[in-house]
Amino acid sequence: MTTPTPEAADGTALVVIDMLNPYRHQDADLLVPSVGKALPAVEQALSAARAARVPVVYANDNFGQWRSHHGEIADVALAGAHPELVEPVLPDDDSLFVVKARHSVFYETPLTYLLSTMDVTRLILVGQVTEQCVLYSALDAHIRHLDVVVPTRAVAHIHADLAEAALRMMERNMGARLLHGSVTF
Repeated sequence: MTTPTPEAADGTALVVIDMLNPYRHQDADLLVPSVGKALPAVEQALSAARAARVPVVYANDNFGQWRSHHGEIADVALAGAHPELVEPVLPDDDSLFVVKARHSVFYETPLTYLLSTMDVTRLILVGQVTEQCVLYSALDAHIRHLDVVVPTRAVAHIHADLAEAALRMMERNMGARLLHGSVTF
């Protein structure tokens, strides 16, 4: 028996981007400090979404392991260089999961279909990396006529200057709402 997909009561879903990360890649040393700063805000957004029964969708790279599933991706991340950045934001039993291979959470994934089955019209994007995956996901959400909210304290970057430019582009060019405080539902 399959569990029905939850419906987004107010049309909102929280999308957690690439937080299950083993931090064994080229830019990890630059990324880790920013993830540490963003982690409390990501945890707060997750807690608020879960308390309000807002759908939480994890969209995560599989790091080229095409036989993996979300449990294995989490296990690899926990066994990585910084499990303290992974453990607080692990998916719970109600979380949904989409495996992605490129920067956007939409590219060649079933996310568009999944969001439509839940009547989602607004995405709150948290995670990493602001100037890469968050930016491209916001653009793809925009072209799908979805409203985008980016809590600025809940996204991590590799390069601060590029992240700031990416946030400005999301706001100006994509109509994204930048949230400078806590996420509430």
